[in-house]
Amino acid sequence: MARFEINSTDTATMGGETRADTFCDMGLMYATGRGCAIDLVSAHKWLNIAAIKGSDRAAELRADLAQTMTKMQLAAALRAAREWMTIH
Repeated sequence: MARFEINSTDTATMGGETRADTFCDMGLMYATGRGCAIDLVSAHKWLNIAAIKGSDRAAELRADLAQTMTKMQLAAALRAAREWMTIH
């Protein structure tokens, strides 16, 4: 899995259908802790965005991840995804 820089999210919003895959990879990165600390809220956020952008795989992973999260974590992840989608 690739490492993502902070500005990866900015370039990922610029056209193209493969962007959902980029967001899915980011979700997996945070879920597994590859190159970063495990962060379930961020993982769910990016998987949610990928699912919204059309990734069926991300939708499945998001559902699996949600089963391991608290209601507070889920609420924070949904807020973060909504905020990101509003800005981008």
